[in-house]
Amino acid sequence: MHRLSQTELSRTPPAPIYIAHRGLSARFPENTMAAFEAAMAAGAAMIELDVTFSRDRRLAVIHDERVNRTTNGRGPVSAHTMKQLQRLDAGSWFDPAFAGQAIPELADVLDLVNGRIAVNIEIKPEAYESSSRDDAVERQILDLLAERNMLDDAIISSFAWWSLARVRSLSPAVAIGLLSARPADEHLLFWYRRLGGFSWHPDWRVVTAAQVALLHTAGARVFPFIAAGRIDSARLLAMGVDGLIVDDPSQMAAHQWS
Repeated sequence: MHRLSQTELSRTPPAPIYIAHRGLSARFPENTMAAFEAAMAAGAAMIELDVTFSRDRRLAVIHDERVNRTTNGRGPVSAHTMKQLQRLDAGSWFDPAFAGQAIPELADVLDLVNGRIAVNIEIKPEAYESSSRDDAVERQILDLLAERNMLDDAIISSFAWWSLARVRSLSPAVAIGLLSARPADEHLLFWYRRLGGFSWHPDWRVVTAAQVALLHTAGARVFPFIAAGRIDSARLLAMGVDGLIVDDPSQMAAHQWS
């Protein structure tokens, strides 16, 4: 399996890798066990997933702040206990064939993928808390990874860079990815250096060849992510990006515009 420790930064990057955005989410309901299993079967090098708190401070794997879009429930994720979340149907909204798929808990996803594939864990901004707690989201994630000997097989990413600062304060070596919807600039580079980052995860629409070169000079991997189901793979691959965070492996093809 591809290892992601900080020493990897000095090595020659591999060919651009397929990172499965919320699993194989073009064909399976996003952020479900079915989507993650399918991504592994399709040859992904890494799965990307989202985590936030349930009401009882467990780590739910779901993208939105509310359950409305991807389940048969309603209301904020944080208003439901983990058991309540797991009783919701997280598959039928995508296709009736996936009825009964549940919102996973992060621990269960890590058990599924451990030893088989790397994982990119995105901390949702609403899970960040300015005061550090023993059960803070950052501590919980690191503890779960350490328990499974997966610290070298994970990237922890977020748009909430203060959350990533806490991750770094707790772990000197885990790979950190800075998510961004804006082009790379000195502000991003400042934070990348401050965090001892591993990678930049930009909205593909803001990426330029000059920015890719700049981040590579800083030692960073560049993993653009798909937006609204669309990505210009040919343009990005020509820039020398290190991988693409996409909904479907077909979107890795150089001719793909979807």
